[in-house]
Amino acid sequence: MIKPWTLLRSAFIGDFRIFKLRSDFKINPRTGREHDFFILDAVNWVNVIARTPDHQLVMVEQYRHGSNSVELEVPGGVMDPGETDPVVTAIRELREETGYTGENARILGRVLANPAILNNYCYTVLIENCRPVHDLELDPGEDLITHLIPEAAAPQMVAEEKIRHSLVVVALSHFDQWLRGIKRI
Repeated sequence: MIKPWTLLRSAFIGDFRIFKLRSDFKINPRTGREHDFFILDAVNWVNVIARTPDHQLVMVEQYRHGSNSVELEVPGGVMDPGETDPVVTAIRELREETGYTGENARILGRVLANPAILNNYCYTVLIENCRPVHDLELDPGEDLITHLIPEAAAPQMVAEEKIRHSLVVVALSHFDQWLRGIKRI
């Protein structure tokens, strides 16, 4: 049986705007030996499945610096300081990034973003009956193009690697589970 590792101490390393870095020193319960682990403290993230009345998904295309590639993704982002409700963040991110707003916003699921090194969750929020009603409010570091994709086309786009962002693939999986009645909310 796997047992939790005992935390001996933590050492703050630095604040890098989008995450803080620390080193945790822990004891392996199997060997009794001490090891250090680097942990990225990050705020929670939100991905938005924005569905139009005619079953299109509102998606965004943007340049991603980590991969040096243009990616097709769902709208989303980080929970801003003071935001504690992923649904509120999702509504804000959808409006800012696409100009769309909708109804019946609710959480479809959540995953640990990367539990090996990150301590945050990524929530998937469904918003239905989305329509464009606002101007875009892009951050200075954003450059987005909005696309409408037939929701039935999304699984094939993942299979063909036209959608490659792992957390977007998870969000689409949560949506597919909801469509098939597997995921109840």
